[in-house]
Order: sequence, then C-alpha cells, then structure tokens
Amino acid sequence: MTTKPHLIAIDLDGTLLNGEKNISERSKAAIHEARKQGHHVAIATGRPFRASARYYDELSLDSPMINFNGAFVHHPLDRSFGTYHTPLDLKTAHSIVTSCNEIKVKNIMAEVIDDVYLHEHDDQIVQNMIMKESSIITGEILKNLNHDPTSLLILPHDEQLKELRDTLHKHHAETIEHRVWAAPWNIIEIVKIGLNKAVGLRRLAEHFNVPQERVIAFGDEDNDLEMIEYAGTGVAMGNAIEPLKNIANEITVSNDEDGIAVYLEERLNLSVQRTGQLS
Repeated sequence: MTTKPHLIAIDLDGTLLNGEKNISERSKAAIHEARKQGHHVAIATGRPFRASARYYDELSLDSPMINFNGAFVHHPLDRSFGTYHTPLDLKTAHSIVTSCNEIKVKNIMAEVIDDVYLHEHDDQIVQNMIMKESSIITGEILKNLNHDPTSLLILPHDEQLKELRDTLHKHHAETIEHRVWAAPWNIIEIVKIGLNKAVGLRRLAEHFNVPQERVIAFGDEDNDLEMIEYAGTGVAMGNAIEPLKNIANEITVSNDEDGIAVYLEERLNLSVQRTGQLS
C-alpha cells in the first residue's frame, strides 16, 4: 500500500449499525476495502462479546476487540494476544447492589464476561441484552454473585436516575466509572474506575505498532468521548451527541446514511464495489 496503515476503531450501536441494528452493504464494502489496503479495523463497543461476535464474524475481522468499554480487551481468534479483563471489586459491587435494593430499583444485572446474573427475570432484557448463548443466573445478586463482575447494569425507575447517579458519585467516585445509556433504556452502566474505550484502543495501537496520529475512531455517545479524544482523528457521527461533536476532529453523516463508509471512502480514497457499481 502507498499510505502507512491506520488503525480504525468502530463503535457499534448508533455508529456502524443502522437503526435496524444491521451493517449496510456499503459499510461492509468500505471496511473490506480498507482492510484490503492494509489498514487495521477493530470493534470498540460497550457490548459484551456475546452481543458483538456476530458483527465481528459478519465483517470477517481478524483483529483484537474492545468490549465492555475497555473492561475486556481480547482477540477472538488469537490467544497469544492475551486477555485483559479488569473487573470491579466484588465488595464494591455488593455495596452498590445493596444501595439499589434499598431504594427498590426496577432491576439489576451483573456480568462476569459472558456469565449473567439477573436480579429479576425480564423477557425484554433477556431478548435484547443477554442473548441465548450466555449463562443466566436469576435471583438475589448478593447471594449469587461470587466473582468480581466485569460490569453492573442498574435499571432504576425514571425518577430515581439522578438521585442514584449522585449517590454513586458521592460514595464510589474513587472506585467506579458510571454512564447512562441512551433512551429508551436509561440504564446506568458501572465499570471499574479508569476504564474506557481509549484504554483498550491504546493497547491495540501498541499491538499493531500504529502511532496515535494514524488512529481513526468513530463514535456517537458519551462512552466514546475518551476514544474520540485519544484518536489522531476522532470522527463523530451525524447523529452523535453534541459533546462528542464538540471534541471530534471530523463529523460525518449519520449511521443511517452510512457515515463510516462515506468518511472512509473519501479519507482512504477507496474504490468500493457494491451492488455492481463503483462508488
């Protein structure tokens, strides 16, 4: 290739995936062509591996992967890369669960990589967030959870959201990071302090020996802020939140308008074959 290889980090929801949670043919073609040119493409998501593996396979990737917003960095195809799992301390997790039980939140879910602990059964959560392949243990989390969890997901009642976040900040600011998922979920996601996608992306850049200025990252939500800031070129989607657009180097069109493909086609001068036509 004439240009030096870039590391291209791609968020899933609201970024690579369209509104139907699918990857468009145009995006697939652009990513395929970028890899053909010698660039490295990696998924960086808040999702667990079980909920992102199908997209990894669909793109025929052979790169390491960032899951749980950096709490789990691994290579699905190459064990020699190593596994970097940085969970929450179990005592901290139990303390947070106790606080949530006291105010009777709607539900609580703990994840230890792909093992799931669910406080109360909920068909919608099982269908949309857990997936069938995983091991699900339903019941009192304080009794069932005996391992440091990769993440905690708290589903508060709407009126509890601000108070609960304030409580988490007041009592656990030195040990955890917490973010709120976009509507319709309004879920509080908790991981160990200091973890974010940029931590995982830095590890991948070192693995591929790609300097920071040749890292391109795409995102749309607040869990992408550190990654967009770290990348030599941080690209916000057209549908991204304003704080992300404010710190991004570039803004592309939305996830439903093939924003990743539009940007890569121009930036990398791709000649992408799709549906029988050159673009």
